[in-house]
Amino acid sequence: MESVRGIGHISGVAPGAVFHRRADVLRAKLHGDQQRGISTLRDPDGSKVADAIVLNGGYEDDEDHWTWVRYTGASPDKDRDAVTKKLLRSQSWSYADNAALNLSYERKHPVRIVRGYKGDERYSLRDQYRYDGLYEITEVRTATSKSPAPDGTSIQICQFDLHRLPDSQQQVTPVEKRIAELLEQGELDGDDAEKIPESRTTQVQRLVRDAAAARRIKDLYDGRCQVCDVRLVGPDEKPYSEGAHIKPLGNPHGGPDVERNILCLCPNCHVRLDLGSILIEDDWTIVVRSGGEGASVLPKLTVKRGHQVHLDYVRYHRKWWGSGSKS
Repeated sequence: MESVRGIGHISGVAPGAVFHRRADVLRAKLHGDQQRGISTLRDPDGSKVADAIVLNGGYEDDEDHWTWVRYTGASPDKDRDAVTKKLLRSQSWSYADNAALNLSYERKHPVRIVRGYKGDERYSLRDQYRYDGLYEITEVRTATSKSPAPDGTSIQICQFDLHRLPDSQQQVTPVEKRIAELLEQGELDGDDAEKIPESRTTQVQRLVRDAAAARRIKDLYDGRCQVCDVRLVGPDEKPYSEGAHIKPLGNPHGGPDVERNILCLCPNCHVRLDLGSILIEDDWTIVVRSGGEGASVLPKLTVKRGHQVHLDYVRYHRKWWGSGSKS
């Protein structure tokens, strides 16, 4: 049965799904337009509401912090400079897209967020789009844009704050929801979750905490550790590696589950990273700290083309462990 675009989850599409072009996002029923940032549809009562937005380097007042987003509303093409993308005049709450997104806020409809390649470089893929789950609109306001109009007067914008729903609310099946609960309780980690037999149900493949992103990185390196160059192979001749987050997920870190924050590591090096036994410099030099003597590591982290590790996460890891071991 073909999926239908509506509010919330789209059947068969989980957070972490990657699409090459906007047309693919459209065909997946994640968004209703190939160019506009805000996607709209009709609620049962006929009112127009928003069901999704694309973050793709829209306006200078936008902010992306992964777990929460500050989003600038829409304007007619004539109200924007085609080159700088800056606004020429104030936005209006009566403009159809802004009114639809505002009504979704009032009705507490979740909104799907798709990140494009022109978005915040900490989270975006190099030349693709990625569906990053459901977000709740938590606040709306009229704000003043950073840049004035050409005549020097201030520009008022329609501004929306959105917060990502918990992992347990990102899934579409009871099985996935249970896996999410176990993950959040610390009883199951992402790599354990990947071991659940794929034959049990196709939905189980869509695991929380975006195991898809980790799989993409592990596939890119064919299971070879970026730190020590070891490639573990099991009796089935398949490589085994782990997706390690440089800036950890959850509190107090709040690291994002994106490719730029994930390394392909062997189990030993994964533990070394998590314990701060190794640090990574800005030039990818690997530093073995006290407690890691004798560990065989490469002089520099292996980084393949197509894996754009972001320095923000590397620097966070160094800063976190810079003052010594943390509990």
